[in-house]
Amino acid sequence: MNVRLMEKEGFASLFLRLRAAGIADTAILTAIEQTPRTLFHSAAYADAVYQDRLLPTDCGGFAESADMVARVLGAAAIEPGHRVLDIGTGSGFLAAVAARLAERVITVDRYRTLTQLAQQRFAHLGLGNVIVRQLDGLKGVSGEGNFDRIIATCVFDSMPRQFVDQLASGGIMLAPIAREDGGRARMARLTKIGSRFDRLDLFEVPYHGFIAGTAAAL
Repeated sequence: MNVRLMEKEGFASLFLRLRAAGIADTAILTAIEQTPRTLFHSAAYADAVYQDRLLPTDCGGFAESADMVARVLGAAAIEPGHRVLDIGTGSGFLAAVAARLAERVITVDRYRTLTQLAQQRFAHLGLGNVIVRQLDGLKGVSGEGNFDRIIATCVFDSMPRQFVDQLASGGIMLAPIAREDGGRARMARLTKIGSRFDRLDLFEVPYHGFIAGTAAAL
């Protein structure tokens, strides 16, 4: 099967699953359809990129399913004109889809290999509004002003209060937060109100915990 047909059939299956799950945001679905997912993964997994499963990435990590990307972006409620910080570039797929919804996206990862590969993919797609940096995501990004949305795809041990000053008033951060009972982390929707967060727990996520610092070798 050629890649174009694989993309078309894969998205059709994804579309049906998302509609069944009550996810019908036209802007998000269009942005995903316009972002060929096979570009973000090894050819060995070409037939699996639209399945609802984790896929391995370089540097020993994994990428969440397109289903999870749609759920996360739906919860983020990104609007045109928004400035978005994506913490945990991974394959770059989430940032690429977000870039079709927002005015500007900055995506950061601790691994140089992942940031370089993501930059190549964004350039291939002509996405000039995505900036990629190798940074320690736990510290956020300085010198860029406030963001309307912050999306993290690594698990925090506790409320990430250090990010409240990096959000615009009324801004939203999506942050996976570890559970005290050791169960799977839940994505929390943190809305900035004054100088604090209003927290709403959403759904379980498959993400792993943060590793502080940037990687020295990869």
